[in-house]
Amino acid sequence: MTIRNANTTDISTIQNLAEKTWWPTYSPILTNEQIRYMLDLIYSTEALTRVMEDGSQQFILLSDERGEQAFAAYGPRKEEKSVSKLHKIYVLPDNQGKGYGKVLINEIIQRILKENNHALDLNVNRYNPAISFYQKLGFQVIREENIAIGPYWMNDFVMRKEI
Repeated sequence: MTIRNANTTDISTIQNLAEKTWWPTYSPILTNEQIRYMLDLIYSTEALTRVMEDGSQQFILLSDERGEQAFAAYGPRKEEKSVSKLHKIYVLPDNQGKGYGKVLINEIIQRILKENNHALDLNVNRYNPAISFYQKLGFQVIREENIAIGPYWMNDFVMRKEI
């Protein structure tokens, strides 16, 4: 496995990985219309370019001998400068359970430690089975959060890992 920084030239790769991971991940808990809306909003070329260029999210890609298999995005938490936020982490379904997600999170932790940040936060849908994955890595629920995105509500847990 290799991990590299991603930039705007990787947007189509990130979009492809998002399409392949969101449907199996969220179909059991969100409507198809909401999934399509979220993908179009969050993963549009314009949206990805904006967060990459303004520095609010740093993207990394994980590859193996078959090519890109996963990505993550992280950045500073606006409300708490000493805390970073994991904005996105998606592993192709065939690779889930193989340690790819753990490798990405460990990479992000190493990077944010260099910035003297002491915690990593993330939002996860309250019904997403990935909660147990995050708990195994030491994340704990610190609060619930309901976020309006267009006509939809994201009903999330905010989880934190102290590092």
